[in-house]
Amino acid sequence: SRMVALTGVEPGGRDPKYPLGVAMVMTAGVCLSFGGLIVRHIEASDGWQILFYRSVAFAATVLVFLLVRYRGRVVRPFAEIGWNGILAALCLAAGSASYVFALLLTTVANAVFIVSASPFFAAILGWAVLSERVRPTTWLAIAAAIAGIGLMFIDGLPAGRWLGNLVALAAPISFAVMIVVMRRSKSVDMMPATCLAGVMTAGLAFLMIDSLAIPGRDLALALTMGFGQVGIAFILITIGARHVPAAEVALLSLTEAAFAPVWVWLVVDEVPNGLALVGGTIVLAAVVAQAL
Repeated sequence: SRMVALTGVEPGGRDPKYPLGVAMVMTAGVCLSFGGLIVRHIEASDGWQILFYRSVAFAATVLVFLLVRYRGRVVRPFAEIGWNGILAALCLAAGSASYVFALLLTTVANAVFIVSASPFFAAILGWAVLSERVRPTTWLAIAAAIAGIGLMFIDGLPAGRWLGNLVALAAPISFAVMIVVMRRSKSVDMMPATCLAGVMTAGLAFLMIDSLAIPGRDLALALTMGFGQVGIAFILITIGARHVPAAEVALLSLTEAAFAPVWVWLVVDEVPNGLALVGGTIVLAAVVAQAL
């Protein structure tokens, strides 16, 4: 018990809060899966406007969480994140920006399937940087997920969507680096870095934005994304990543890829073809198998 208290890991190498971490990361993926559906209902605003209000709401949500956790004394937690925290914030900011624009430039299915490549990047980075052993079962689950993503990508890649797909590719790389950096700094609360990422993204969007004036409906949807979707999701991921290996964090969050195309299919009739549905089923099966 003393070893667990000092390191947070049981003698066998298993974090005692691993099951809780798994549940948090999977729930975060479900929250993130509503992003494409919300973007599809935005009527007149451009990407920078969406990103600005989404990021402001996101940063505010995480800041409120920190104020409650630390009873208003948040200066020290922000100071303790160090350069690792700044790097994690930059990665999350870059990934968030690329994901929003990917949703605008390509189909929801293509965007989330490309983002779902993050387990591959996270596994390699976790092995190279953290010396985290990737278990054979995890590699099998990653392989199955990549196969499912491949089926969906081939089926849903329409002509002329190459720019959106390229923009989307920046998101899984950024997300994987963020996870590994947070895993490397398990002894430090990285929630302030998550909040800082929202501030950075909002600052970038403010520099690029043409006008802050957007329709009330679009404003409500952008704020909903920040408060209820990415805000809750990345609070859960930030906490969960302290207890789950990097490759598994990225893999378990693939619940986003499994559900996102379903929401736009049911609500706005952006219908994935049969092959895409088969691929989505494979991805979801891999996630459930890894969680179990």
